[in-house]
Amino acid sequence: MLKPLTLFCLPCAGASATMYLRWRRLLPSWITVQPVELPGRGSRMDELPEESYAVLTERLCDELAATMPEHYAFFGHSMGALLAYGITHGLAARTLPLPAALFVSGCAAPNRQDSECYVRIQGQAALIADLRKQGGTPEEVFDNPELLAMTLDLLRMDYRVCGSFRHVPLSPLPIPIHVFGGCADQIEAEKLNDWRLASTLAFTLDWFDGGHFFLRQSEEVFLLALIKRLAESLIEVPHEACATA
Repeated sequence: MLKPLTLFCLPCAGASATMYLRWRRLLPSWITVQPVELPGRGSRMDELPEESYAVLTERLCDELAATMPEHYAFFGHSMGALLAYGITHGLAARTLPLPAALFVSGCAAPNRQDSECYVRIQGQAALIADLRKQGGTPEEVFDNPELLAMTLDLLRMDYRVCGSFRHVPLSPLPIPIHVFGGCADQIEAEKLNDWRLASTLAFTLDWFDGGHFFLRQSEEVFLLALIKRLAESLIEVPHEACATA
């Protein structure tokens, strides 16, 4: 019987943690889905947003470290994957127990990040074009000027976070890293494969039909793979994952 596990889920750029709420009824009972809301959106709308990757990951690390369960894992899609990576290293630096595994989706490895591309996408036209290219935004948002303005403001802030990321060589994490990619996404295979450099343990890369938001376009198949990888992490990782920073 598998141990109960809390899955902390970090949102992609321009989104709220509510993007993961439906998983609570789709994943098995041994997985507790815990969406991580970022400052300045959703239930934290009254807080000032952070626009620095280093500041945001340190803040989230402090918040999560205070209530970390015994068995947990991180999942992040796109920007959320980069945040999950930073938080995990923050926990390692504090010599705190690490997650059973790190699950990253639709995100190039840290050493393959092109921070400058986010700096270039700041104007309204460029942001709208990028939203349409990614394919994860309902058409109703584009038809509603007020909703579109809110979405663009949030996306602009998040792209500043991504644009402030700077890759610094760090010791590989002593936990498995499981990567998910979309066959039609523009992130090349080698940029996903390089996540293997961030871990000293198991590495997997699973592909799904769809573009950048394959986790919605192929949701059923994707969630089955996620459940499988989560179960493997609980079974295969007997270590007390603590920092070796």
